[in-house]
Amino acid sequence: MANSMGTSIRAGLFMALCATTSMTSISAANAQDAGERGATLLQRLIIGAGQAKVATDTPQAVTALEQEDLDDKQATTASDILKGVPNATVVGGANRALGQSFNIRGIGKGEAAADEGRIIVNVDGVPQFYEQYRMGGFFNDPELFKRVEILRGPASSTLYGSGALGGVVNFTTKDASDFLEDGESGSLKLKANYDSNPNGYLLSGILALRMSENAEFLLAGNYRAAQEFEDGNGDKIEGSEFATPNGIAKGTFYLDEAQEQIVRLSYSQFTSDQEDQGYSQLQPTGFFGNVDRVVNNRQAQISYENAASDNPWLDLKVSLSYNNITNKQTNADLGAFSPIGQDSLYGYESYQLLAENTFEWAGDSFENYLTIGGQLIRQNRTTGTQNPLGHHPEGTDTQVGFFAQNEFIWNDRLTLIPGIRVDFQKLTADDSLANLTGGVVPEDKSDVAVSPKIAALYEFNDNFSVFGSYAHTQRFPSLDEIYSNDYASPAPPNYSLGLSKETSNNFELGFIVSTTDLAIEGDSFDLKTTAFYNKIDDLIVRQRNQYPQYVNIGEAEIYGVEVEAAYDTESFFTNVGFGLTVGEDLTTNTALTTVAPPEITVGAGVKMPDYGLTFGWDGRFVFEQTRVDVAAADQLRSDGFNTQDLYVSWRPGDDTQFKGWEGAFRVENVFNTQYRDFLANDNGKGRTFKLTLAKEFGW
Repeated sequence: MANSMGTSIRAGLFMALCATTSMTSISAANAQDAGERGATLLQRLIIGAGQAKVATDTPQAVTALEQEDLDDKQATTASDILKGVPNATVVGGANRALGQSFNIRGIGKGEAAADEGRIIVNVDGVPQFYEQYRMGGFFNDPELFKRVEILRGPASSTLYGSGALGGVVNFTTKDASDFLEDGESGSLKLKANYDSNPNGYLLSGILALRMSENAEFLLAGNYRAAQEFEDGNGDKIEGSEFATPNGIAKGTFYLDEAQEQIVRLSYSQFTSDQEDQGYSQLQPTGFFGNVDRVVNNRQAQISYENAASDNPWLDLKVSLSYNNITNKQTNADLGAFSPIGQDSLYGYESYQLLAENTFEWAGDSFENYLTIGGQLIRQNRTTGTQNPLGHHPEGTDTQVGFFAQNEFIWNDRLTLIPGIRVDFQKLTADDSLANLTGGVVPEDKSDVAVSPKIAALYEFNDNFSVFGSYAHTQRFPSLDEIYSNDYASPAPPNYSLGLSKETSNNFELGFIVSTTDLAIEGDSFDLKTTAFYNKIDDLIVRQRNQYPQYVNIGEAEIYGVEVEAAYDTESFFTNVGFGLTVGEDLTTNTALTTVAPPEITVGAGVKMPDYGLTFGWDGRFVFEQTRVDVAAADQLRSDGFNTQDLYVSWRPGDDTQFKGWEGAFRVENVFNTQYRDFLANDNGKGRTFKLTLAKEFGW
């Protein structure tokens, strides 16, 4: 099977290269000045990979989703946001509001302690880290965001932290300036949404105020609630009902006339209240039992920026943040697991100091940008129970990292981006663990991780580019992996201190085609293809009913291809994405059980600018996944399926009588298909009607 899949990948790459050769010859005859480029999805600005540049100029697999994309999707959870992004998905309770986990290129399953560290998730640059068995780690509401970037692959480890084996997901929240036009001192936006499945609704209010030329404030709050949703067969998914009040407050202060020195203060809170959690269609009620959960995610941040456009040696960003995620569990009924069913308050409290500066210099034929920085994160893991729990050991994880990334651009053709990051970690067990380890507090564990990389992109002309990269990264073991001791009591106090870091060596190679006037005057076409190979050593896995509970098992390889294409005219657009990943456990010669099946996504639509209308269609075509170990087949194998969505968006222009109004109507899963995404605990939603109406008032 592995050989046949590898042959398919090579054949696919060959066909894509042939197609690219044809496209290049066409585009060379239709070249146009870059300043007249259209705005396809691949011309979105990418911020999180280093110097801001569009996706077609970034030597990495990246996807950016803007405010209009989120509004068109009428997203309820992160799962709705990531649909259509090649080789990226949400796993576990994908359609539930009580937290989601991410899977990128076959990394991340959502039920292992290691998964949270293998994919880094940030909100406004603040890491969102939470690990608890059978729970997701991301708790937030799409309504607060205006932008999402998905950076695939470990090359992002340089800027975001060693161990990003799968990649990075960056969420950016709304700002007051997004709602204040020139000359306005205030704006109020009211929004309502209805979702027929599961009879859910959203009420949202955003108030933006400009107190002076140098001070702006944003207050945003929303309340989202829904009943249990139904799958394509009309069966209700037990425990999927929710209520999530959440909001954010932001203050932005400009310290100079040019508004280049900026201080931002923000506080946000997300709350999810759900009953009867623990149930899934893969593990029915009674196996793991049920429990009521109230999750709170509180985040506060102060940041300072100084772009200093007249000083090439200064482009400074400094931020200090606090994040506290708690999960209060009550009314536990865990059946055979009743000994751990006591009321509890699990938590992760973290502090981060992040600083970076970019130095710029240029000559007649080159530009150079050197970014250096440092990051300090201190994370406290707590368990508010009468007795300590071996499956959620308390402790402190302190990490200090230093990084440097240089971006050299020669003659507007060649871009070279080398980078390196060095991280230091210290894990400290809480004194409470002595009650589980024979009266002895486990020893501290310290380690160092080094993550170098180099990436290059070369533009042969304005229409055709090639790129490649090599990235090495190392992932530290987590508190859970070092100090878990729920097999027997007392446990050996230092049984896991010898656990090694995971290491990854990742290679990428790809090409980019960009052109205008391909079919009609003024159109735009972009194609980006990325092939990748990732070799992972010293994988950390859990072995049950023995010590040590976490061990290094050997080697694995993950390889595949991603294709993104977009075409745009004044009245028509279409987007196509394809993701294929193959994963092998080289120690056992079996397929990895965390790799989603191949998927093709297609979107197309018609635009009527004079009326502010867009009519669109989104289709997902997912292949079956049977490349799993036979023993796990019943839970992990999934059938192929396709779902179709239709939508209409209404955004009238500012010169019409409907200025400030917005509307959207969407039908998801039009044919009421019964399906389950790979690694999802529940079946997907059946046919769903969504309706949104919003009005913004400015003064």
